Amino acid sequence: MTLATTRVPRLRKGTRGGQVPIYAVAAGHDGPVDPVRIVSSGPDPAAVERLVRDLPDWFGIEESVAEYVADAALLPTYLAFVDGEHQAVGALLVKRHYPQAAELHLLVVTPRLHRRGVGHALVAAAENDLRAEGCRFLQVKTQGPSRPDEGYAKTLAFYLASGFSPLEEIHGLWPENPCLILVKTLDG
Repeated sequence: MTLATTRVPRLRKGTRGGQVPIYAVAAGHDGPVDPVRIVSSGPDPAAVERLVRDLPDWFGIEESVAEYVADAALLPTYLAFVDGEHQAVGALLVKRHYPQAAELHLLVVTPRLHRRGVGHALVAAAENDLRAEGCRFLQVKTQGPSRPDEGYAKTLAFYLASGFSPLEEIHGLWPENPCLILVKTLDG
């Protein structure tokens, strides 16, 4: 099933620890992958490492890769699977800063499935769980626009299409790269 808009269907509440089939995902440029199954059953550092290493243009700093893999052993993890594949094709890590505020700490999708709705499905599943747990604010960080990069321009476009708004670009958080903080509310 293909959707004409960029909206992702609302999932049922309380999906943490289970499997969430999503049979209609937002159509990306290349069309949706149908169905995408999101699993939030526990950490999987090996899957996160495999996915991150598949994107060296985004995750090319070895120290950062090691940190993401270590974080994947501790943080709530959402994995995306598509029919016919036994390995995860996407992962999302969520960091809770306060009961009402969380961060998308890592979002990674295998390159061959970019713009196919997998990232939107992962974000929708995490947002649904966070909303059900009373979380009201969600943030994500990405490379800031003061250092133009074609890949990160696509990343920013994805987050904007997912309902995030730029809040502030800061310097010094990451060596050599400006950090753009984007936010959205989960109320409603």
